[in-house]
Amino acid sequence: MKASCLFVFLILLCAACGEAEQAVAPNTSGGDPVIAKLDAAILADPTRAALHARRASLWYEKDNYDAAITDLRAALSIDSTNIEYHWTLSDVYLDYYRSRLALRMLERAAALDPNNVETQLRLAETQIILKQYEEALRSLNEVTRLDPRNPDAYLLLSEAFLETGDTARAIKSAEEATEIDPDLTDGFIRVGQLLFSRGQPRAGTYFDAAVAIDPTDPVAIHAKADYLRDTENIPEAIQTYRAASRADHQYVAGYFNAGLLLMELDSVPRAKAEFDLVIKNDPFHIRAYFFRGYARELLGDVAGARKDYRTALRFAPEYTLALEGMARVGEAE
Repeated sequence: MKASCLFVFLILLCAACGEAEQAVAPNTSGGDPVIAKLDAAILADPTRAALHARRASLWYEKDNYDAAITDLRAALSIDSTNIEYHWTLSDVYLDYYRSRLALRMLERAAALDPNNVETQLRLAETQIILKQYEEALRSLNEVTRLDPRNPDAYLLLSEAFLETGDTARAIKSAEEATEIDPDLTDGFIRVGQLLFSRGQPRAGTYFDAAVAIDPTDPVAIHAKADYLRDTENIPEAIQTYRAASRADHQYVAGYFNAGLLLMELDSVPRAKAEFDLVIKNDPFHIRAYFFRGYARELLGDVAGARKDYRTALRFAPEYTLALEGMARVGEAE
């Protein structure tokens, strides 16, 4: 290693340790028995990095980002060369809207092991998020040097090219990803979307291919429905949206979009039935309450509309459409 590179590496390593040393006392379990056991284990032996990392993962699952960060810093203060700790801390920072810190962690991981493909992919993805497209392209070129047949690298290259306005290369990279991995659903959807944006009639075949990979994948089915909607095949789009939610009842976006299209077609009773299904499977879907209320209002069910508007406003008191709906139907006498 050249002297200059070694100097940079030592600076990064020291900085990582410095952050880790800021870790505070163990977190309380919050009633979780697994975390409580880890609390006791860490108290008995605070020098085991894996215990801190395990507890950090549990805090992360609970969206307790501060506690997760504290534990990951402690883990890194014990084992500053563990790449996976860097990855996890970067993920936490990203979800905590601290993208610059997320980037720093991945840069440190890359300094530790420049030939780690997963690190370079994560680094490129974060650079794209931060709109550092030239840096992202360099990271992805490094991935393709290390692993010339990595489909994820080509999919990210497609995204970077698209963001820089090079649609032709974006399409080519996404197609390369699907050729390398014929089961890469996201790749087929990406190619379909890009081809459609350029008015290419063969776009539809890529959405069909995405669904064919897994006919029960609601995301792929929904993407095909979007394409059908955008190409004015409305009846088929409605059926395809419904198929997305039938594939996974917790995926209510299909029912919701079908309802919106039916409202546009003035098929209000059928639209209401779709919003009923949304609310049945997701009782906290605010927009579904509003649109079901609006459907009820159009059907003359003022009391039902009022009830739905009130529910929407209970979840979102400043929701303009629901406020306007309440103004139309008025308070109950």
